[in-house]
Amino acid sequence: MHHTQIRLKTAIQFSHGNVCMVVISPICMVKSSCQLRYSYLYADNFIRINIAMTLYETLANELKAQIERGVFEVGNKLPSVRQLSTEHKVSIATVQEAYRVLEAQQLVEAKPKSGYFVARSILIDNTPSMTKPPQRPMDVSQWEGVLDTLLNTFNKDHDAKTLCQFQHAMPNMTAKTLKPLIKRLHELTKHRALDGMIYGDVKGDETLRKQLSRLAAASGCVLQSDEFIVTSGCQEALSVCLRAVASAGDVIAVESPGFYGAMQAIKGAELKALEIPTDSETGLSLKALKLALDQWPIKAILVAPTVNNPQGFVMPEAKKKALYELAREYDVAIIEDDIYGDIAYAYPRPKTIKSFDKDGRVLLCSSFSKTLAPGFRVGWIAPGSYRNKVLHVKYVSSSMCPTLPQLAIASFIEQGGYDKHIRAMRHHYLSARDALRSDIKRYFPADTCISYPQGGYVLWVELNSRYDSVKLADEAKQKGIYVAPGQLFSATGKYRHCLRFNFIDSTQAARTEAIQRLGEMLVAQEA
Repeated sequence: MHHTQIRLKTAIQFSHGNVCMVVISPICMVKSSCQLRYSYLYADNFIRINIAMTLYETLANELKAQIERGVFEVGNKLPSVRQLSTEHKVSIATVQEAYRVLEAQQLVEAKPKSGYFVARSILIDNTPSMTKPPQRPMDVSQWEGVLDTLLNTFNKDHDAKTLCQFQHAMPNMTAKTLKPLIKRLHELTKHRALDGMIYGDVKGDETLRKQLSRLAAASGCVLQSDEFIVTSGCQEALSVCLRAVASAGDVIAVESPGFYGAMQAIKGAELKALEIPTDSETGLSLKALKLALDQWPIKAILVAPTVNNPQGFVMPEAKKKALYELAREYDVAIIEDDIYGDIAYAYPRPKTIKSFDKDGRVLLCSSFSKTLAPGFRVGWIAPGSYRNKVLHVKYVSSSMCPTLPQLAIASFIEQGGYDKHIRAMRHHYLSARDALRSDIKRYFPADTCISYPQGGYVLWVELNSRYDSVKLADEAKQKGIYVAPGQLFSATGKYRHCLRFNFIDSTQAARTEAIQRLGEMLVAQEA
């Protein structure tokens, strides 16, 4: 291993991705066979933060630049894995990982026994149209339907064997890359059981908050550990933020369709939801939002702009910045749900709205429920200027969160397990998305519209208005197939002709069979 050490006596400035940071202390740069690691120390609180630029990322960026400059044109064969390994003096695995990154960005495609080629433009047809929700604040309903969906985890009402559960948005929890995390949790339970039984810090364990600070840098944010508050999942994070920024009767602007958990959090806080028209590829309509801000006393904007649930879109960066500026103009808060942000298919992952925040009006919410496993119940908030209010609401809501899951996840991140797991899941989820979209196109009616997710593992299907997704869900349940009807994703029960699918439950064969059966049920509805 070759080491190069550089010592600086004065403050210098360098960038990693889109983040610019000031370093005041000696810096050591180490080059190894697997990564270039920059370590630096914040002088004010002596928190050590590591930012790694791996060799495969460097190689991927170089190839991407060559494609963009036209060195390799559409359809051209790219250098072989072995050739790049020799030329760049890196391992075969490093080159393969670089190509996986470019596949996720849809810049290259692999052909069996032929190698890698510059991808042709993908025609994304038949995506859902811009939504047209009611243009007035409404009380949220649909709790009974949401509860029924939550309780449908197990097949208790009939004898049919469960074929596929499309209704829940749950990650792949059988991945080998999770084994170190499970092992670490077991070790902590065995050797530090007392830590799991006593009261912890109401803000969350500092070990985890330090790691959250590191992860935030990938989304363009410079946040220190004290700027985070750990919650019991993202559901509590959203609920706490709503109660911190608004009072009973206030109006919250939301995407339409939107995550039913967020809708129910609005209902629980006795607020009103104002659904804003949303495009399935670029997100919330800023034009419609501005009109709503002119007409109604909106207290906050609740959005999931990066890998949206249920549609899967990533709002363009310029639009995120424009949304933030609009919130500043009207002096309203933004509650940003970033729970799927880390599993966007593109690398580096997209920036958050929080990364543009200059005055602390953006409350960033996320958790590990969609990237690791929901059972850990570890989420967080970066509440900006609302920190004191959020901390109080969190305390009266649930006090502190269990410590051992926080410690296990912090260790998993620090040891590199989280990054490794996320890389593997991006590739896995991307493949599953394409497979499910292909099945729906094959077995559903020809006029079906399907969203084109840019990350995560859920997509949105818009049927012709002559179909009833609630009726379909009830019938499918009797055959062991569970789906989430679209009306759950509206405050008032719109989208009865739509469905949301999780595309990674069960096996690929089971998902294909389930989609085929659903298609047959839709044909029967026409009779």
